[in-house]
Amino acid sequence: MLREGSSGPEVLELQGRLRQLAFYTGAVDGRYGAEVRDAVARYQQTYGVHDDPDGVYGAATRASLEARTQQS
Repeated sequence: MLREGSSGPEVLELQGRLRQLAFYTGAVDGRYGAEVRDAVARYQQTYGVHDDPDGVYGAATRASLEARTQQS
């Protein structure tokens, strides 16, 4: 599970996947800041992912996003 304050290669991948769907336009820097949190929340709203807290990249959000994007 990733959330605001997380960092590292998993966040880099998340940023890249969100960018593929135009939910995130910020820096791909491996830091889960407010922009990433907001992008995840918008993704969750758009695709009806309700099993994770808003803005938190948990298992349900990950499965949904990975099904719609390519690994970058």
